[in-house]
Amino acid sequence: MTRKQRVATRVALLATAFAAVSAFAQAPLRIGVVNVGILLEQAPQTQEAMAALEAEFAPRQRDLVAMQTALQEKQETYQRDSSVMGEEERVSLERQIRDEQRDLQRESNELNEDFNLRRNEELGNLQASLLQAVQAYARQTGFDLVVADVLYYSTAVDITQDVLESIQAGFQQSSSEE
Repeated sequence: MTRKQRVATRVALLATAFAAVSAFAQAPLRIGVVNVGILLEQAPQTQEAMAALEAEFAPRQRDLVAMQTALQEKQETYQRDSSVMGEEERVSLERQIRDEQRDLQRESNELNEDFNLRRNEELGNLQASLLQAVQAYARQTGFDLVVADVLYYSTAVDITQDVLESIQAGFQQSSSEE
């Protein structure tokens, strides 16, 4: 390809690009902004997932409460009766209290870690689901650009409530089909 041919090709490409940009500039650009925090907070899928998590961890939480109650009873027994206990019995009860405190702390930490891991997993799934819902809404309603988590936007471009209503309608429809 000669130099003149390359220049002619570039000029043709630039002309085509300018034509496309000018045609695009004449069409109204639809831009929307979504507040992901509000979607996550108010989406019915979030409430359903959190209720499922609470149900999943309720037995372990009940066990933890039972351990706390048993430990508290032993501590009360120690405070009330330590002055009249024999040395061996008092030392044994102190050891039991100390061991149960350590077990309770360990179980509590494990429960919190496991709950946080599962919650983060569920939130990740929810975010992916909400992203798909926002994309579907944008395609259906003809948006050219949807942005999330911006520093400033006017209410004229805020589509959060519309997307939330779309998500809720889809959730109700899928719930009624089950």
